[in-house]
Amino acid sequence: MIKNVMIVDDNKVDLFVTKKIIEKCNPEIKTRNFTSGGSALYFLKLCQNNGESEILDIPDLILVDINMPQMDGFQFLENLKKLKLVKKSKVYMLTSSLYSEDISRATNDSFCSGYLCKPFTVEKFASLLEEHLSTKQYKKTS
Repeated sequence: MIKNVMIVDDNKVDLFVTKKIIEKCNPEIKTRNFTSGGSALYFLKLCQNNGESEILDIPDLILVDINMPQMDGFQFLENLKKLKLVKKSKVYMLTSSLYSEDISRATNDSFCSGYLCKPFTVEKFASLLEEHLSTKQYKKTS
């Protein structure tokens, strides 16, 4: 079951909308929002160093925007792979474009559970929750 979600997106409007959609689907799910990959990785390193802490829970699900300044979603993913505690997290890339190279790269990365096309919707998140419960791996959630 998904108890907490990390959202990494430099667009504050998208961040807000994604958080509200998650709350609408399940108000019990905690969200942590980050506007940069660097700050999200810093938080995850704190989680790793603090072990099993309820305050610093490793997210069950990480939603990361592909196109961000300083560190894009793929660079974030590469750094994320180095952290041992996040192996239990499912990572989905978010994209607002249908650039086939990005989609292919996300689809072919074994650490990435798939990609989601923006706009993020209640239906997309509900589908993702169902997928998580069924433990089936789909590479694309439209």
